[in-house]
Amino acid sequence: MTIDFRVIARQLGLLLLVLSALILSMAGFAVLEQGVSSLWHSPDAEAMLMSAGVGAVLALVLVGVGKKSSSIIGHREALLLVAMSWIIGGFVAALPFWFWAHLQGGAGQATHDFGSMVNCYFESVSGLTTTGSTIVQAISELPRSILLWRSLIQWLGGLGIVVLFVAVLPMLGVGGRRIYRIEAPGPSPEGVRPRIVEAARALWYIYLGLTLLEILALRIAGMGWFDATCHTLTTLATGGFSTSDASAAGFPSPSIQYILMFFMLLAGINFSLYHLVLRGEWRKAIKDRELQCYLGLVSVATIIIAVSVYRHHSIPPSEAGAAAGAAEAVQHSLFQVLAIQTTTGFCSTDFDTWSFVPKAILMLLMFVGGCAGSTGGGIKVIRIMIAAKVMAAEIEHVYRPKVVRTVKIGKMTIDADLKRSILVYVLGIIILFALGTGGLMYFDAGNGIDITTAATASLSTLNNIGPGLARVGATQNYAWFSAPSKIVMCMLMILGRLEMFTIIVLFTPRYWRGE
Repeated sequence: MTIDFRVIARQLGLLLLVLSALILSMAGFAVLEQGVSSLWHSPDAEAMLMSAGVGAVLALVLVGVGKKSSSIIGHREALLLVAMSWIIGGFVAALPFWFWAHLQGGAGQATHDFGSMVNCYFESVSGLTTTGSTIVQAISELPRSILLWRSLIQWLGGLGIVVLFVAVLPMLGVGGRRIYRIEAPGPSPEGVRPRIVEAARALWYIYLGLTLLEILALRIAGMGWFDATCHTLTTLATGGFSTSDASAAGFPSPSIQYILMFFMLLAGINFSLYHLVLRGEWRKAIKDRELQCYLGLVSVATIIIAVSVYRHHSIPPSEAGAAAGAAEAVQHSLFQVLAIQTTTGFCSTDFDTWSFVPKAILMLLMFVGGCAGSTGGGIKVIRIMIAAKVMAAEIEHVYRPKVVRTVKIGKMTIDADLKRSILVYVLGIIILFALGTGGLMYFDAGNGIDITTAATASLSTLNNIGPGLARVGATQNYAWFSAPSKIVMCMLMILGRLEMFTIIVLFTPRYWRGE
């Protein structure tokens, strides 16, 4: 069965129209902020208009190509559509950055980090995949419309542009179900069982409700409306882009940081559990084994890190005394554990100055990530649980070969196919992590890259986290990497966001031959 490229072109064109309309709304925001006269005299407003125009033209061309396409999307088409949505969508989302840099540079000479299209694409892909790694060295100097666009693309990527697409364009029918299953993060969206359009729409209503709630909470805590909106968009998406060069540390109020922590915690939970709670099945939700393991990991990691941080004075002693110092150690430890495990990537302090044990734990949490069905990246808690149980069963089989142990998570029996797919996925992540590390070491050998920087940059981008250690630590950025390294990290970000197989399958000849 051959691939119907026309149906892919049509649906991709419709998606790009949505993106272009959102870019146009950013031009409207810039005009509202700076006045109507700024429309033709403001680089950011002009950049948004030009980007929306280019995106719309590209979208209309694609729609025209697919005008006579079939309305049915097969599995192969769904795979290619999802992959192209992120790859080409990343290009369109990068246009505002590129046009703005060249317009404000004067005489067509861009003087900003965004002057390079590779840099713009890196920032855009980092946003859409909710990674949060940035090449911008002076974030606070960006126009507010650009800052809002950075945050908005992370919010869109949170539950997936494609899921939003299915929710608002239900004419996809059975094809929409295939797209949702590929895009929805995690092994399977357990707990959400209505028709696919209703399921996607329900998830977005929950997402939108939490968004409005966090904006209001941050505003009440003292954050301005604009900063509250931007940080909310990137918190619930577990993205981590900030309007401050110091990330969350730029808003040192404990109440603000605890609100960010609370919503990072919520964002790392399987969103289908919220659906259960809304249906009145909260007891079933709180008995979820993955949720219990997730909360347990957060608690244990926080306690170990807080004790180590306090003992080694990794945070300057508080003038209010030992009790206040201990409370501050717990606050920063909990914040960084949540930021890293949920893959949000905010920083409340420079954790790269901490001792070995806290950094080692944070690096392990980079592999784990959030729950399946959350907006977080990483391998996912449920996969780690299953892999650990399979390993335990195999160890027991060594000294008790006649015992056949069934692997279960709660009441669910893990069959052989699921065990194999999870072990292959974990192995694939480890291989990609190693390849990414090697690639960065090779391409940036001339920049004096060290193994800690390369390894954590590879891990951070693959698992959609944002910060790493050493030269990509909490107070650093990714601007200094070479263009080939940035392209490698863009590939890692997309591979991680689409859980690897959706992209890798496109490199197999049998996929294209329709076998």
